[in-house]
Parts: sequence; structure tokens; C-alpha cells
Amino acid sequence: MRLNILGSGTSNGVPSIGCDCPVCRSADFRDQRMRASLYVMGAGGERLVIDTGPEFRLQAIRAGITRLDAVFLTHPHADHLHGLDDIRALTWESPIPVYGNEHTIAELKERFSYIFRQTQPGGGKPHIFPETVTGTLHIGRLTVTPIPVKHGVLDILGWKIAEEGAPGAAVYLTDTNAIPALSLGLINRPEILIIGALRAEPHPTHFSFDEALETAAGIQARRVYLTHLAHNNYHTAIEKYCLTFRKKRGLTGIFMGPAYDGLELELTPS
Repeated sequence: MRLNILGSGTSNGVPSIGCDCPVCRSADFRDQRMRASLYVMGAGGERLVIDTGPEFRLQAIRAGITRLDAVFLTHPHADHLHGLDDIRALTWESPIPVYGNEHTIAELKERFSYIFRQTQPGGGKPHIFPETVTGTLHIGRLTVTPIPVKHGVLDILGWKIAEEGAPGAAVYLTDTNAIPALSLGLINRPEILIIGALRAEPHPTHFSFDEALETAAGIQARRVYLTHLAHNNYHTAIEKYCLTFRKKRGLTGIFMGPAYDGLELELTPS
């Protein structure tokens, strides 16, 4: 199973509109962050996407996405949902299921209501069937498990993806600031954890760097990648932050660092 970080940025993206800060002006490609999204490629040909943000068309072209088996949504905020229309080119041959919790699916149907009603001929629209997720799903050799987490007062979902024959699992948790105890039990010791960490300073609805890294250490993730990053810190500065955290905590045998757009990760069969 391979993972492609389609986007690693927060809701404004980096560079942000109207901002002239050093990070927004950075020449390091790793500081250019589209809205957060993940592309999953199973060894059996399975193709999944988690979240369809406003840059999905550009992300899909860059990653070479030519088909999808399903879309999984974490929550219905614009930076995670509003590129949904751009999956239309991937739904011409057959409709695609879109999974989310009850609130997310209700919001999807409201904001994209034209998808579900009769419209004039010639107007392209995606062919999807939204599904409220009720438990673990199986797509080919991939097992996808919803992970309930909190985003401020909102109940949203993270996703755990495992593949038959591959060690461990990958867990994707973005836009969270609290993980219930039952959910922590579902994600204990993942091989790869991609977790939202907005900035070093605290935030009311997002983990800070320390909070995300402490969470990762507590669940004993082996490889940790911070995503949903704001424009407060350079990629290189976040690398140093993670290294300092590991040394301070005496953590060995694990990796902690920032994700970046286009980063590819792999879980190989044992």
C-alpha cells in the first residue's frame, strides 16, 4: 500500500491570499501547502481518497489519479469537501461511493444538492452515492475503519487503513483536538500516523505540535507525519521542532516530522 500526501495545508493554504510572511514567500517547495488530503493506492489496484478540498483537480493531476473506488470524508468544512465536483471525470463509467458520518453526508447533500436533482442536459456533475458509515468497510484487500474524534465541539472522523499481508496500518487524523478513549484503542501502535498539527501555539479546535506529538507517542506510532500545517513555520523549522521533541522525550526507533505535498509513503507486504 502506498500513500500520497495530496495536500498538507490548513484551510487558507500556503501561501495564503494577501499574506507576505516569510513562509508564504518561501522558495522551498515543501512550504507550499495545498489543502489537506490523502490518496491511498492498494497493492491490488484499490484507489481511495480521503477528503476532496478546493485544489483536488490540481492534486489529482499531479498524482496521476485516473480512477477511484471510493471517497472518504473526515468532515464537511470547505477545505475538506469543496473540490468534490472535480471527481466527476472519475465517475463517468460508474458511480463512486462517498463515505462520512451522518452530519457530513447531510451537509454534502445540502451543498451539492444539484447532484441529486434533475438538471438540464449537458451539465456535467459527479455520479456519486453518499453513504453514512456505520462500521469497518472492505474495498478489495483494504480494510477501512472510521475513527471518531473531536474537532472542537464537532464529531468528525479519522480513518484507519490496513491492507491484507502488510504490517501494521496507516491512520489519518486531521483537524482534531481530542481523541476519545475508545478511538485510541482502535489506533494503538499504527505503522504510519498522519496527524493534524496546526502550529506550535495552542488552538481551540486543532492539536498544536506538542499535542499531536504527545498523542503520537502515547499510541506508539512508528512513523509520524504532521499535516494540516499553517503558515507559521517553515518545513525545516518543524523538522527541528520534531527532532527536539524526540530528544526531550527520549524516543528512539521512531520517526517524527512534517508532511509535505507530494510526499509518498509505503507499507510493504510482509
